[in-house]
Amino acid sequence: MTERPGTAGDAGPVPTTPVCYRHPDRETYVRCTRCDRPICPDCMREASVGHQCPECVNEGRRSVRPARTAFGGGAAGRRGIVTRTLIALNLLVMVLSVLSDRGGDSMIGGSGFGGLLGGGTPLTQWGAVLAQWPPQFPVEGVATGEWYRLVTAMFLHYGLVHLLLNMWALWVLGRDLEALLGPLRFLALYLVAGLGGNVAAYLFSNPHAASAGASTAIFGLFAAVFVLMRRLGRDTSSILPILVINLIFTFTVPGISIPGHVGGLLTGAAMAWVLAYAPRMRRSVFQTVGTVVILVALIGLVLVRTAALTG
Repeated sequence: MTERPGTAGDAGPVPTTPVCYRHPDRETYVRCTRCDRPICPDCMREASVGHQCPECVNEGRRSVRPARTAFGGGAAGRRGIVTRTLIALNLLVMVLSVLSDRGGDSMIGGSGFGGLLGGGTPLTQWGAVLAQWPPQFPVEGVATGEWYRLVTAMFLHYGLVHLLLNMWALWVLGRDLEALLGPLRFLALYLVAGLGGNVAAYLFSNPHAASAGASTAIFGLFAAVFVLMRRLGRDTSSILPILVINLIFTFTVPGISIPGHVGGLLTGAAMAWVLAYAPRMRRSVFQTVGTVVILVALIGLVLVRTAALTG
């Protein structure tokens, strides 16, 4: 008696061809290396070994911690959002400053830098660093309680040339530093360095001399580049000549706030040290506490200077 194929006399069931778990109408012999489910060519995702299905790839992305720099910076810093925002803010404030001048020399034709820097405006008069003691109304100063000047001054400029020089330096330095530090740490560096330079201008400048400009923060960025490169063990010979040239420029060109530039440089170096040498396991805590200590020290110096002027 003969038997037909597929009847009870067969040795076993006829094997079936695997099909893709996402596309049941497609036969495949390839399986995901993580979950072992069959996947068709449209569902294959390249992996370090073999192929993976889309679900396993997505799960792997969620479970893998994003790569960070030695100072805590992540992927967000590489977009340069803070650098671009700071430049835009400085440009906006310059436009407002020019508009407030109503036909004066706010753009160009002032007395600084051989007459190339623009003159003051009502906005710079309102926001520049100025001790002004004894007070001369209607313009007052930091000593009379206008502490906001220590912050607003870093966003005000005396003319277009002044603005463009600082914004070019911010564009060159800011993108790399933001990529290394991340947006929040870079913003903290910029603001604290700028504040430190303005505090120095308040401490050591003539009580009736006004100063403004992003250069207090820019000098802090120069110092930060040097400190971070040293921390990474990289060559710093390229940054030193630029730093020296800027310092020579600071001490030789009339109308530049020497205390503001030097103060920003030193404060930026201190902030960069806090950010660069924080222990990896407690990086955020160390960096936060270090920043607070610097801010408290700056506030203390302002209180001492104010007491000396008004006492």
